[in-house]
Amino acid sequence: MGGDPEANFAHFCLQKFGWEPSKFLDLPIKERAFVIASIEVRAESEKKKEAELKAKAAKRGRRR
Repeated sequence: MGGDPEANFAHFCLQKFGWEPSKFLDLPIKERAFVIASIEVRAESEKKKEAELKAKAAKRGRRR
């Protein structure tokens, strides 16, 4: 997603947690930073898992 990073994190919170954007934006700065860090850790984990699945699928495709 492009644009404003905080808006992107507020969007993620809306989609995944059902939070209104104001709930995220009104968090104290340390709590907001924690939520952002948690989202980044989750996103990185999901990227790694996706890459592993693609690699396994590519291996299976080469064996045929």
